[in-house]
Amino acid sequence: MKATIYHNPRCSKSREALAILNGTPGLEVEVVEYLKTPPSRETLKDLYARAGMTAREGLRIAEDAAKPLKGADDDSILDAMATNPILIERPLVVTEKGVRLGRPPEKIREIL
Repeated sequence: MKATIYHNPRCSKSREALAILNGTPGLEVEVVEYLKTPPSRETLKDLYARAGMTAREGLRIAEDAAKPLKGADDDSILDAMATNPILIERPLVVTEKGVRLGRPPEKIREIL
């Protein structure tokens, strides 16, 4: 099986999720450092739909850049994330079984 993680190496939760993936026997892991290679707006929209979550639920609200998005709709949030990927909550993990936001990191076990 293959897993893709949208990863920020400076984030402890993202590092924990990557450790879970790397510790899973037989799993091929693709690491996408999303700050260097941001997913497109369309990719984000698809990932959130597959995860059963809204763009707002995928918004990293701790960032100062998220404050102006307080009352924004999902389309505006997706636009902002595509322009400023620091707004994407991490880590997002994708396998053939689905997509999970690794908060807490153990959540990704649901799709392994």
